[in-house]
Amino acid sequence: MSTFQKITIVGNLGDNPITHHFDGGGQITRFSVATTEHWKDKTTGERKELTEWHRVIANGKTGELCEKYLHKGSKVLIEGKLRTRKWKNDTGVEQYTTEVIAREVVFMSPKSDSVTNQGSAVDQYQAKSKDAREENFDDLPF
Repeated sequence: MSTFQKITIVGNLGDNPITHHFDGGGQITRFSVATTEHWKDKTTGERKELTEWHRVIANGKTGELCEKYLHKGSKVLIEGKLRTRKWKNDTGVEQYTTEVIAREVVFMSPKSDSVTNQGSAVDQYQAKSKDAREENFDDLPF
């Protein structure tokens, strides 16, 4: 019996994506996403927050799109899986890194002002879905 792993993150990019191109034509795009949790301390009533940073890897067409459209501060939804890899640093000491391997990336920030601002990707999707639903109702045979 196989197992399944899925992680979903909604957050903001900490810096512009970095893409590495390989000789065979492949590429890998890396970027970090911050997620922030807010709560109120029960004893002091003080507002607290904790920010976690997630390393994200996007391959192929997804990586190309991330390189093209994402920038520092962009809001994204990432769905993927966790992968931990082991590597040796410059002094030969083994280190571990856990990364999110992106299966799907949804761009949630509005387009920049240099391009027509039509809202976030989620807004565009919902508007497109609404148009499609209205069109389908007109085509019903009854």
